[in-house]
Amino acid sequence: MDVAMLSIIRRWHFRDHVPLREIARRLGVSRNTVRRYIRSEAIVPVYPERHSPSKLDGHATRLADWLRIEARRPRKQRRTLKQIHADLVSLGFSGSYDRVAAFARRWRQEQYEQTKTTGRGTFVPLRFAEGEAFQFDWSEDWAVINGERTKLQVAHLKLSHSRAFFLRAYLLQTHEMLFDAHYHAFMAWGGIPRRGIYDNMKTAVDRVGRGKEREVNIRFSAMVSHYLFDAEF
Repeated sequence: MDVAMLSIIRRWHFRDHVPLREIARRLGVSRNTVRRYIRSEAIVPVYPERHSPSKLDGHATRLADWLRIEARRPRKQRRTLKQIHADLVSLGFSGSYDRVAAFARRWRQEQYEQTKTTGRGTFVPLRFAEGEAFQFDWSEDWAVINGERTKLQVAHLKLSHSRAFFLRAYLLQTHEMLFDAHYHAFMAWGGIPRRGIYDNMKTAVDRVGRGKEREVNIRFSAMVSHYLFDAEF
């Protein structure tokens, strides 16, 4: 269980009211696991620092690469999971087909969460429903404070439907300032939109991958999990 998956569980349960059984089915985990994390009210998973050896160790990267390649091929030309399992076995994998299938389910769910689309293409909406989304960005400005010209980091939060905006200035762009700006904006608006739209700022994204792949910062993910909105980049 990682921060991203816990955030998905919290959104589906508290915001969308998806039943525990359905959450467990979608994510390929047990209902007890889902129930435990919901009852704990944790926004960041807590678990002992240990790693249980898995037969997929040493094959997970190759398997993820194969799934990515197959997803780009025409449907009739794709290998089935049974064929992929057989190919892994030929390379020394000794695990079962079920283990490969479970890995594939998790991988597809992660891809779906990243792309937020089940169609063959993506689009940028020009209209937004009330409360659907907000946008966040930083800018720099200057002010005279105690007679001294001082550079400020200004947090901009804007509602995508009404274009109502909220500004708050800081001396630095840190996680504490990022969290503070969101808190005061949500308090001023009297609610939290379903989606937040960001650029690849360092306080949110540790690494930009290919396409829409992002390695999201764990502290930023904890904030998203706490407020129950979807973050898009």
